[in-house]
Amino acid sequence: MLTPRRAVIELDTRERYETDAPYTLRVNGVAEQDTRVVRTISGLIPGRTNHIVIEKDGCTETLALDTPQESVTLSVLAMNAAGDGVHDDTAAIQAAIAACPPGGRVLIPRGTYCVTSLFLKDNLILELAKGAVLKGCKDRRHVPVLPGIVQCYNEEDELNLGTWEGNPLDCFAAMITGIGVKNVVICGEGTIDGNASEQDWWKDDRAKIVAFRPRSVFLNRCEHVFIEGVTITNSPSWTIHPYFTRDMSILNVRLENPWDSPNTDGIDPESVNGLTIAGVYFSLGDDCIAIKSGKAYMGKKYAEPSQNISIRHCYMRNGHGAVSIGSENSGGVYHIRAESCVFENTDRGLRVKTRRGRGKNAVVEDIVFDNIQMDHVRTPIVVNCFYNCCDPDRHTEYVRTKEPLPVDDRTPSVHKLEFRHIQCSNCHVAAAFVYGLPENPIDCIALEDFHVTYAPNPIAMEPAMMDDIDEERTWMGACFYNVEKLELRDVTIGPECQQPFVTEGIGELIKE
Repeated sequence: MLTPRRAVIELDTRERYETDAPYTLRVNGVAEQDTRVVRTISGLIPGRTNHIVIEKDGCTETLALDTPQESVTLSVLAMNAAGDGVHDDTAAIQAAIAACPPGGRVLIPRGTYCVTSLFLKDNLILELAKGAVLKGCKDRRHVPVLPGIVQCYNEEDELNLGTWEGNPLDCFAAMITGIGVKNVVICGEGTIDGNASEQDWWKDDRAKIVAFRPRSVFLNRCEHVFIEGVTITNSPSWTIHPYFTRDMSILNVRLENPWDSPNTDGIDPESVNGLTIAGVYFSLGDDCIAIKSGKAYMGKKYAEPSQNISIRHCYMRNGHGAVSIGSENSGGVYHIRAESCVFENTDRGLRVKTRRGRGKNAVVEDIVFDNIQMDHVRTPIVVNCFYNCCDPDRHTEYVRTKEPLPVDDRTPSVHKLEFRHIQCSNCHVAAAFVYGLPENPIDCIALEDFHVTYAPNPIAMEPAMMDDIDEERTWMGACFYNVEKLELRDVTIGPECQQPFVTEGIGELIKE
């Protein structure tokens, strides 16, 4: 990413979130040391050639960054924003966004700015300076609502603005909302504080009160969007939600929500095409990354998969899952790469969740997880085709039965999943828990260079959210049910586990 004043560099290395030893970075002759694999360079000069030198492990790399011109910097203080943490600064900041010409920058200086919802426009750079805080509104009466469906006059098409957990439903607008915008950068060293708590947004978290809870950042059908550098915290629900969005990057940001905050996922790409997530730090109350494509209505009407997503050099801690696919995946999920990341203290690590009823378009295919380090992850790998979600039919016999049912338009499918070069320490429950549908088994599960050791004092829990399994099971080894082809190459399960491998309904087993 390159803007007139900022750039992001990524080292070409198999090291994960940080390098093993510091390296030297020189920007226009000024040197400093760092260990981050993905690093922001700030303070560049617009419209100039900036000279970057990286010295690492005895090697030197030289870059020349030609920054684009900047037409103007428009401070929100010039638009009468107070920045005192008391006055509502929404109108002043929105005025700056509306007035800023293409090639310009809206700058939010140091201070605390109370806002409800800010709406982006095309060709905008929105920068939060160090010490700047956007503070969210707690009062539902002042936050706009995005309708789930507005019928068009031709009585055939519809405008879908709001969404909630895979369905087109009314939701409150996010603190930062983009609807159909292009060429937008949200960057800086400041903070977006959703200001949520148990007294407001997190209270009655499943209820629709006027509308469903807002995100911190919501991007509906946008293109060419970059989010870089900022910290986002205390989100009312999902933190960053790209929705039917194309060509986006989320780089070197921090996403921090309390570990017990409800459904405060980090990044939820839904029906997106082309997304890079690199150098992001997660610590929150649900899945760090949850890749989705809607429930039955959206999957059938739009059939828009999430695809071409790259996740690299991220640090994910706390939360329910590190990288999850589904369960709202009725449009399908394709071509996902998660590599060179660290997972710490998450309930699950690499997680695929689906269930009967998601539909024939709910295809999970070409998924690769590579070079992952996990510590105190209770179940490192989970593939669950009986996911017990919050849908009304969650406990019905159709969803829960382990007996084979007819394959029809409601049946999802999971194709080849690859897990390579994965080191897991202090596992608590199962090394891997994979459960396909008996009527439509998982095509292939491949584990290579996968090694697990167990915690000395494991915390018992269910290995996956599904009916009819033991609620508390520990040291289960690697369990595989209903898989057409299972490939195990250089796989070791800690000596504490008396039964390292459990298999049932396996078509072909390759074990080396």
